[in-house]
Amino acid sequence: MSPEAGFSLDPRLAADTVPLGRFPLTLLLLMNDATYPWCVLVPRRAGIREIHQLAPGDRAQLLAESCHLAERLAARFSGDKLNVAALGNVVPQLHLHHVVRRRDDPAWPHPVWGRAPRVPYDEGEIAAFKARLSPVLEEGFRAG
Repeated sequence: MSPEAGFSLDPRLAADTVPLGRFPLTLLLLMNDATYPWCVLVPRRAGIREIHQLAPGDRAQLLAESCHLAERLAARFSGDKLNVAALGNVVPQLHLHHVVRRRDDPAWPHPVWGRAPRVPYDEGEIAAFKARLSPVLEEGFRAG
């Protein structure tokens, strides 16, 4: 049986994000909030809620993909800080947030959750985000 067998994206994540593509292990999603450059990685494994539940090879792959994305976001969006977090209090499916933070963003220095009204992207802004990010995502990435 494939390691992806039985995987489905949590409905809340599906509703709050825009698919950008795939890495070997994870889905790459854009949080649909233009207030912050904010991506989410979701391992395509069924029933996983915590990083320690992943097989050792998948843990290493998740870290590699997270670091790869973090480096590219930091380079392309020039923030003051890049927050990476796996909380899961509202959506239990394992997912890693990657949020570029700036000292002048509406939530600084606090967490982004619940600090400012969500500003959904329009189709042109989504295309611009993809264009800005996708050229620097190298091998192993498949655009969504």
